[in-house]
Amino acid sequence: MQVVITAVGPDNRGLADPIVHHVTNAGANIHEIQMYDHDAERVFAMLLRTEWPGDAGSIAELRAAMATIGTQKELSVRVWSRDEHQRPPRLAICTTYRPEPALGVLRSIRDRRLNAEAAVMIGNRSACRGVAEQFGLPFENIGDSQGNPDYTKLVELIDQYDVDYILLARYMRVLPANVCWRFAGRIINLHHGLLPPFPGFRPYEDAFQHRMLTYGATVHFIVPELDAGNQIIHQSTFTVFPGTSLEAIKRQGETDHEPSCLVEGIRRVVDREVELHFHRVIRKGAKS
Repeated sequence: MQVVITAVGPDNRGLADPIVHHVTNAGANIHEIQMYDHDAERVFAMLLRTEWPGDAGSIAELRAAMATIGTQKELSVRVWSRDEHQRPPRLAICTTYRPEPALGVLRSIRDRRLNAEAAVMIGNRSACRGVAEQFGLPFENIGDSQGNPDYTKLVELIDQYDVDYILLARYMRVLPANVCWRFAGRIINLHHGLLPPFPGFRPYEDAFQHRMLTYGATVHFIVPELDAGNQIIHQSTFTVFPGTSLEAIKRQGETDHEPSCLVEGIRRVVDREVELHFHRVIRKGAKS
């Protein structure tokens, strides 16, 4: 089965060696390994994607071994596999203000159009608490009075709720790089514009200023670089008539188009049609 191991911690020598040696000594094949060494921040991060042999012990045993290495090397180590549990993948839905994307996801799960489980809704604001309550979903606020997120708490909640994928459903904050590395390949973002031409926080306004008649949304995996281009899972568009106001365009995009785009992007991931390999999306079964 495919297993992803991530490790993040203070930079030092020999951090990757014990992890690599352990998996190779167990007979695992390494499909991907990436390491990041940021001298300015003194941070080390690593991702290792491997094929874990069935006779090498359970994922729980591998996780325990990695935890021991993490303690020895002062690393935060995570072991994750889609195949560890015989259940649909569990989702954490992260929100700020707009409820429509989260509603779209929860309705699709309820109606069995998404083969997934909603584990928790996490917000840096409480605007979407009512949506969570409507679906009987726990709501966790990680923001202070100004909406500044506590990312240590976010990481703890992802572990606590045994989350497989983190959905940024119009979550209007940039995740710090250390969070992206901890959950590499597992963070899915809804961007309310077409990438790459309209990144940033005001894609509707930017496209409108360019007199565009076609608008859209993008679902992509998150990597430490903001709105990077090779991680696109799904894009969709809608067209407006000349003279349509910005307000009307945003209303159509926000209330209808963005939620449907997000649901289709998540479906492609949970149905295992696509995966993230070497920071780019590939079709399942395609060579990376």
